Formats: sequence, C-alpha cells, structure tokens
Amino acid sequence: MGIVPVGEAMQVARESGLDLVEVSPNSRPPVCKIMDYGKYKYQQEISEKLKKKKQSHIVVKEIKIRPKIDINDLNTKKRQIEKFLKSGNKVKISVIFRGREIVHKELGLNILEGVIEDLKDKCVIELRPKLDGYNMIMVLAPV
Repeated sequence: MGIVPVGEAMQVARESGLDLVEVSPNSRPPVCKIMDYGKYKYQQEISEKLKKKKQSHIVVKEIKIRPKIDINDLNTKKRQIEKFLKSGNKVKISVIFRGREIVHKELGLNILEGVIEDLKDKCVIELRPKLDGYNMIMVLAPV
C-alpha cells in the first residue's frame, strides 16, 4: 500500500476485519502489516511443536561391570549394550573397582577392550577407556 498514516491504516484493517501488526518498528517509517494475528500465532505454535517433535533426544545409558565378571554375565551385558546402540542411545560402560582390585587395572582394561573388539562394527568409541578414581569409564556411540 505504500506509506500510509497510522489512523488510515488502522481504519483499513478494521474494515477488513484484520489486525494491524508492526513488523519492523526500528525502520523509518515503521513497517506494518495487515493480517489475522490470532491465525499467525496459531501457525507459529504449530511450527514450534513440529520442530520439537523432529528433535532427537540422545540418552546416555550406563552399564556397570565388575572386574571379576563371569563370561556369560559379560555376554549378557554385551547384548544389552547392542540393544541400547540399536535404539540410538549412547552407552557409558563403567568397570567398578572395590578395595584392592584397583591394583589390577589391566583386568578392567581387558574387559573393555574385549567389548570394543566384539562391538567394533556396531559402535563408535566416543571416549577411550580411562581411569576415574575407582572406576574405569568408556563411552560408545551408535554408528
């Protein structure tokens, strides 16, 4: 419509049953638009909901293992890790040492390296095995 006085623009908006919305207040002259503001807000809410729905939430699942774990128990834990990775979650594997077990760090490292060897085609190592106090931690992410 071009440059129109405010009163005239308000009257045109009222006649058409719409709202006069200021789009750019800092420009000279200010830019306004005649639209249905309620419908505009509704469209914005719907687009926000769609954006939230499309976002992926990455969850970190934790598996705790002891250094003296049995082979069959370890295989069960590996299957659980595979299941978590297939569903798109990251997996934090913790080998928990108690008391003097910390002297034999190589046991925990061997367990974690065995897990890496078995799952190397199904995951990416995000954090290599490292000692954190009495825990040895490793983080795996899905491929």
